[in-house]
Amino acid sequence: MKNGNRLAALGGVVVAGALALSACGSDDNAGSSTSSAPAAGSIADCATGTVNAAGSSAQKNAISEWTKAYSQACSGANLNYNPSGSGAGIQAFTQNQVAFAGSDSALKPEEVGPAKERCQGNNALNLPMVVGPVAIVYNVNGVDDLSLSPKTLAGIFSGKITKWNAPEIAKENSGAELPATAIKTVHRSDESGTTDNFTKFLKATAEDVWTYEPDKKWNAPGGQGAPKSDGVTTVVKQSDGAISYVELSYATNASLKTAKVANGSGEFVALSPESASKALDGAEVVGTGNDLAMKIDYATKTAGAYPIVLVTYEIACEKGLPADQAKFVKSFLNYTASDAGQKVLTDLGYAPLPAAVVTKVRSSVQALS
Repeated sequence: MKNGNRLAALGGVVVAGALALSACGSDDNAGSSTSSAPAAGSIADCATGTVNAAGSSAQKNAISEWTKAYSQACSGANLNYNPSGSGAGIQAFTQNQVAFAGSDSALKPEEVGPAKERCQGNNALNLPMVVGPVAIVYNVNGVDDLSLSPKTLAGIFSGKITKWNAPEIAKENSGAELPATAIKTVHRSDESGTTDNFTKFLKATAEDVWTYEPDKKWNAPGGQGAPKSDGVTTVVKQSDGAISYVELSYATNASLKTAKVANGSGEFVALSPESASKALDGAEVVGTGNDLAMKIDYATKTAGAYPIVLVTYEIACEKGLPADQAKFVKSFLNYTASDAGQKVLTDLGYAPLPAAVVTKVRSSVQALS
């Protein structure tokens, strides 16, 4: 499956794209930047009509801004995007309810067959559009600086570490005054690509502690579930002793504290645009042909690399959509992958695709028909 397309030296490119998602907003907030909107009539392949899509709530504001800009340039075009979560989006796609889906993880093997059937026997492509880090957010009264290793995180979220002053946490936070407060883990109650990425990280870096298989659906015992990213941040913000995982923009907008996380070399790294981008140095494209599914090295030993990042994909039929939908999806994704479309991400606080990836995405979008 691997084609060896190593994404080395992408750090500088992604940093230039501002991986800090500080302006991304919540599930209910819309983006407000239009500085990169294409001029009316400037998109040569404009489509018309209304198309439905669904999926990742993490990219909701990007989709909202892209939709607004595209409809301004292409009169009569409208995209209805439901930020229902990655799992629900893929389900809606395979059930022929939407023209494409957004997902924070590539299609799983068991999803490939239904997706191919939905595409009339043709391939469904994973097309990366947004890159972002996953923050470990916490709310512990009196603790403003926290470092956690992957094994400690795995112990916390598996219910093996239950107090904030546990020896495992104290060892990694020498000198900190840790309370005996009970740990309250919070996870996504809906199927989520963020959950999939976080559990992949735990499995890859702490397999002896994290014995559960990665999945969009949380399958470890205990903890409290909350719907979508907004639901998670709300519960954490209201609960002393709480800890969870969310895309950085939600942590920023909720003013939640984020923990330093140890990478593969044991270095505790704070989440920042620079540290998140360094984790992509070992990423590679593992899809074949026009499929651009990517593999992230969660155990990266790159100095200064924050190890938990995700890629948001648009899941689209290479062929097999009705002609009007196919034209709309191809035209819209041509715009989102363009310089103007990717500049919108920077304006909103997301990260545009690294140059080595966006070139491949544009080629794959051209293959849609």
